Amino acid sequence: MKLAYWMYAGPAHIGTLRIASSFKNVHAIMHAPLGDDYFNVMRSMLERERNFTPVTASIVDRNVLARGSQEKVVDNIVRKDQEERPDLIVLTPTCTSSILQEDLENFVARAQLDAQGDVILADVNHYRVNELQAGDRTLQQIVQFYINKARKKGDLATEKTPQPSVNIIGISTLGFHNNHDIRELKTLMAELGISVNLVIPDKASVHDLKKLPQAWFNLVPYRELGLPTAKYLEQEFDQPYVDITPMGVVETARCIRAIQGVINDQGATADYEAFIEEQTLHVSQAAWFSRSIDCQNLTGKKAIVFGDNTHAVAMTKILAREMGIHVVLAGTYCKYDADWFRQEVNEYCDEILISEDHGEIADAIARLEPAAIFGTQMERHVGKRLNIPCGVIAAPIHIQNFPIGYRPFVGYEGTNQIADLVYNSFTLGMEDHLLEIFGGHDTKEVITTTMSASSDLNWTTEAQGQLNKVPGFVRGKVKRNTEKYARAQGLSEISLEVLYAAKESVGA
Repeated sequence: MKLAYWMYAGPAHIGTLRIASSFKNVHAIMHAPLGDDYFNVMRSMLERERNFTPVTASIVDRNVLARGSQEKVVDNIVRKDQEERPDLIVLTPTCTSSILQEDLENFVARAQLDAQGDVILADVNHYRVNELQAGDRTLQQIVQFYINKARKKGDLATEKTPQPSVNIIGISTLGFHNNHDIRELKTLMAELGISVNLVIPDKASVHDLKKLPQAWFNLVPYRELGLPTAKYLEQEFDQPYVDITPMGVVETARCIRAIQGVINDQGATADYEAFIEEQTLHVSQAAWFSRSIDCQNLTGKKAIVFGDNTHAVAMTKILAREMGIHVVLAGTYCKYDADWFRQEVNEYCDEILISEDHGEIADAIARLEPAAIFGTQMERHVGKRLNIPCGVIAAPIHIQNFPIGYRPFVGYEGTNQIADLVYNSFTLGMEDHLLEIFGGHDTKEVITTTMSASSDLNWTTEAQGQLNKVPGFVRGKVKRNTEKYARAQGLSEISLEVLYAAKESVGA
């Protein structure tokens, strides 16, 4: 088992808890040791929830280890059923329950005898999948459970709505700007004359899941959550889906045209070309901004993109295709979906990095020396050490990525937000000038071309003093070039003479 102090995607039970706590009146019981119940604190803090997070930890302690878990788990399920009256209780296994080889399915069957609401076991292999995969699987499982339940009761709503309608699948708690994105998506659908049938799992009732087949199509805005559910609904009800993420001017237009095709295929008439033109030219400022002198100053600047699949792919395309920025590396930590990622970004970047190792991406950033980074909070901290600005575009995230103000990443308003993020993430001309005047960021130093290795060279006091006079925004590069020169000459110490010689060797 791999232990890490930095993880891009959390363990499987976090994904299951995200889905369960996204639904309305659904409670989760997590069977885990004390300390694994940090999800409650994390969700309450980041989402600024007014209500308690509907997750209860059934603690594995020494008594449980001695006598077994069934009595305690069943008691916790029945107690919460009586106290909260949830529509559904999801028992969430963890690595601990898997190690103990406990028969959680039997626990659920026993608890269902006394519980008034439904009780299910999250069918997730906690050894083989991460947070994102587990959330994806749990959402599909819950949808399938209630579709089958309604079918058995003869209560399944399969007749299509009179007017075009959509289910938006994949909006969840702790999703990156999900609460803003759903507002923008609802606005976009309304402008297209499409009613929103259901949004799942966010704030949806499990009793409404039987209405999913009534929509004309499903929209899956994020690659990480919802695609298996959409494929299940397509298989069961011949319900088409659109899985194009509407981020950036080009992809938003492509998504709308795909929706247009889906609606026309079902006998209605939809023509959104005039709408796309109006939004692109007059509502979105991104298209105008990309042709402005400000954005032209960014042309050819080097950037690195790293994050989940959805946001890393979208940002790579926006930077390269819409803003003329040179993406020297695009990467993702979603190793399970690496083939799709490579296919999407291959023509828009120089290198592709698929890795869960934050040290590997940090070393790549130090080696390539981009003008800006677009990544997760991990890359933001790497950027701070390297004096490279970073715009956060994907989870892992913290409180600053849950803004109170309206900041969607999707749709035409999202194009404006992304354009601002990109522009403000670069160190611009006047800022360069001010950094030189005020001496740069003197507290930040870069040792080598990697973040994971320490320097094997000593700097004399005089050489270090001279280096400190170099403007902060280029000091790291000067230091790395000097150390590279010293190593090539077989030197172990950098003096003033070596510093000057290195400068002359590069013609600076």
